[in-house]
Amino acid sequence: MPIERRTLLKATLAVAAAGPFAGLVAAPAGARTSARPLGLVPIKDHRDGIVRLHLPRGFNYRSFHDTEFPVVLDDGTHLPGRHDGMGAFAGPDDTVVLIRNHEVNGPGAPLGPGPLYDPMTAGGTTTIQVTKQGEVLAAHNSLAGTQMNCSGGIMPWGAWVTCEETVNGPDVGADFTGAPNTSLTKPHGFVFEVPLHGAATAEPITQAGRFAHEAVSFDPTEGVLYLTEDNFGFPSGFYRYRPRTNPMTSGSLDNDGTLEMLAVVGTPNAHLEANQVQGTTYPVAWVPIADPDPSFPYTPGQPAPTTNDEAISYVGDQGRAQGAALFSRCEGQVYDDGVVYFTATQGGGPVAPYPAGPAPTGFGNGTGQVWAYDTKAQTLTCIFQSPDDDVLDFPDNITTSNDGTLVICEDSAGDNFLRGLTRDGELFDIGLNRLRSSSGAPRFGDEFAGSTFSPDGHTLFVNIQASRGMSFAIWGPWRSIGV
Repeated sequence: MPIERRTLLKATLAVAAAGPFAGLVAAPAGARTSARPLGLVPIKDHRDGIVRLHLPRGFNYRSFHDTEFPVVLDDGTHLPGRHDGMGAFAGPDDTVVLIRNHEVNGPGAPLGPGPLYDPMTAGGTTTIQVTKQGEVLAAHNSLAGTQMNCSGGIMPWGAWVTCEETVNGPDVGADFTGAPNTSLTKPHGFVFEVPLHGAATAEPITQAGRFAHEAVSFDPTEGVLYLTEDNFGFPSGFYRYRPRTNPMTSGSLDNDGTLEMLAVVGTPNAHLEANQVQGTTYPVAWVPIADPDPSFPYTPGQPAPTTNDEAISYVGDQGRAQGAALFSRCEGQVYDDGVVYFTATQGGGPVAPYPAGPAPTGFGNGTGQVWAYDTKAQTLTCIFQSPDDDVLDFPDNITTSNDGTLVICEDSAGDNFLRGLTRDGELFDIGLNRLRSSSGAPRFGDEFAGSTFSPDGHTLFVNIQASRGMSFAIWGPWRSIGV
């Protein structure tokens, strides 16, 4: 896809002008582009002077924890790469503390010392103290023995909830990699709380479901945790977990709550993965999941009879049997002032077959949607739908700036952009991956992930999610570009 094709798309839908998402409903396909293109230019990395990103003029960045070369943390942890979802917290002396996921799949040695769930798998989280210019001051492993730690969410009481995007375990057959699960000692497919201070318990919140978790966000007013599901080949769902005790009071998530799944009122199994009229709002209801934490029969040391396809759809199938809505690969999400925004990576396009076997290229025939759930009104609105990959190509992780602009990470097979979607409905470029390996080979297809702002809004931290992952700190005149 050509780089210069990225210009602003101005909102034109008046249908939502009086609604809760006024000004954040992007234009339909074919809308006239705005006259305010930002333009991206090559910027040298403060780490070593190499150009890895294109950004607007006046911006700067530094990369760190580049795992093309060995990186060893303060506690002896050998950083594995696969940098994915990430949250930023205020640190001492005007620094920032990042808690970062590592989406490592399959059996392997634990990430490092510290809190450990399953000693036979290599995913987890690392905690890093950095300056706002990306200079690393300290780093250590903060959770080990988890798997496929994809994204997660910042909790307002001072914690990161990390999500496993898998249902691997000794009771489930091999996943898409074909690697056997027989050496695993625990079931996977859960969310875990990682506190900013102190050690994680390494105990999963099993009542929040065993499925292919992607991200979470928390509504501090209602005391509800929202969860997205990226069930690649099958329909995905949007969920909420209602803890028995409000974590704003207790200071942590309990494991005694209830899990529910979103359904559209009056439309059982609504095909929300299909083409939407932007600005359309649906009234929703929530259906209960009776068995959120399934386990399956198996004989230790032998391949389990339950296939990965059966296990990964088990929780969602309970909701869909009650009319829950169908989405395409729900991924990033963020809570902002009573609204939960989340992406559907392959949403839009023709209706996807359901029920059917797994879709080999992913469930969904579009290039991406952004949804907004109003927690008070209990309504769901499609605020953006990409008409094609020249506009937005596979939106993934998202965050919001202090001014309310959504920052969207692309997960494309081609050029990968950081994109902004403003409250005025403008879609625009923030950054472009122009990373090359040390041999000079282009890595433009490596996805962005883990976008998160420092609490004061000064710095955007973001990752390149690849086997040779790295992190970036980006700073500049954010308001001048509408962020």
